Amino acid sequence: MSVTRTGEPEVRVGTDPHRWWGLVIIALAQLMVVLDATIVNIALPSAQRDLGMSDGNRQWVITAYTLAFGGLLLLGGRIADLVGRKRTFVFGLIGFAVASALGGAATSSGMLFGARALQGAFAAVLAPSALSLLTTSFTDPKERGKAFGVYGALAGSGSAIGLIAGGLLTEYLNWRWCLYVNVPIAVVAVVGAFALLRDRPGTSGARLDVPGALLGCGGLVAIVYGFSEAEPHGWTDPLVLSLFAIGVVLLTAFVLWQAKAPSPLLPLHIVKERNRAGCFLTMALAVIGMFGMFLFLTYYLQVILGYSPVRTGLAFLPLTVAIVIGSTQISARLLQHVAPRMLMVPGMILAAGGMLVFTRLTTGSDYTGHLLPGMILMGLGMGLTFMPVFATATAGVAPRDAGVTSATVNTSQQVGGSIGTALLNTIATTSGTAYIAAHLHNPAQQAQIVKEGVVHGYTVAIWWAVGIMLLAALIAGLMVTAKAPKHAPRGAPVPESVP
Repeated sequence: MSVTRTGEPEVRVGTDPHRWWGLVIIALAQLMVVLDATIVNIALPSAQRDLGMSDGNRQWVITAYTLAFGGLLLLGGRIADLVGRKRTFVFGLIGFAVASALGGAATSSGMLFGARALQGAFAAVLAPSALSLLTTSFTDPKERGKAFGVYGALAGSGSAIGLIAGGLLTEYLNWRWCLYVNVPIAVVAVVGAFALLRDRPGTSGARLDVPGALLGCGGLVAIVYGFSEAEPHGWTDPLVLSLFAIGVVLLTAFVLWQAKAPSPLLPLHIVKERNRAGCFLTMALAVIGMFGMFLFLTYYLQVILGYSPVRTGLAFLPLTVAIVIGSTQISARLLQHVAPRMLMVPGMILAAGGMLVFTRLTTGSDYTGHLLPGMILMGLGMGLTFMPVFATATAGVAPRDAGVTSATVNTSQQVGGSIGTALLNTIATTSGTAYIAAHLHNPAQQAQIVKEGVVHGYTVAIWWAVGIMLLAALIAGLMVTAKAPKHAPRGAPVPESVP
């Protein structure tokens, strides 16, 4: 037993004989949350036909989830710290299952949008609880590396697994099963949580920072909403500019309030620490590029190459395998011996190299020669990056701040994904439209020119994604200066920095 900085006794649960089975339950819940950001992508055309959605409104099936998830994560993390992580974990699982069942049974587009937003809200409670349970369950550095290797693999590959699962369920059952599938998974996870997970009790006497929750969540929602509306309305639309302005004002007020709040939602010392700040930025930038890739390749395979939903999903399988190998077989083995940035920087350069391959796509590109090499490079790069990001960002956090730190990592991931989808999609649409207008001279060639314009838009946006990933590599190299865990002093309150 040791003592925390607050003077509370800290029970070391790393020796719990059930901790590895507990990891299975935590990983199952995390996989469910991550894959739900993409599992409905391939099912979206079927759902749109069934419920009579307009082209302008169909984006809300995706955006409602990511908006609620990204906007409420900090609140979810603080609730986990105050109430207890196991309680909020179970509560989040049950709520997520109920919201999934409502979405699967949706009879109108509004009901589906509402259910997806509800899923996102419960995911915001569930995700930080899962990561902070993992953080407090594995205290031995070697075991911690293995556990975070599994977690990082799921965080990186969950989106790709969602595309595969979405294709299989849509083609062989129907789109509703992309939501119903969460119910049995959640039931298994709830039973496993009661049987296998242990946790310290919540912090007694602490209060929830309601003004901070309103300012922080409101600011994030406004900015993510602004990016999502930029695609249909344009960047200079008054609505888009107003949303960005409101978001900046609310987030500025949030930071000022956190500096003087008696029980801050996000203690500023968490984001002021150099290594954590570098990890948060690296995660956000990496996911911007990754979500853009999922969006463009999904449409490229189905619309340009004519793949079926299940074939499209299976086309992402090599990417998933590469992420798992990079995270569990490379990162997890090396992190104890090398500094985190020695994995993150090469990881981002590899991922950028994979995206560079995609800039060569044409209307006649083949899967084996053009898509597969890029997917393998991208997957290995993401696997090398995600695991050290999660492990370094949550290392040495005081138990009372474990939930909110975990939530900040997840917020970086979700907000980055939302921004990436909206930003790169707007770039692709604008570039594609300009290409078609410039080249469409013969009406007889219209179909071919439109296809070429669409692919041209994708490649222009992917070039931007390459630049964003190289920026992530630069930030990781300059800001993440933590030593390898093997060489850091045991019990250090934050990762030790080197010059």
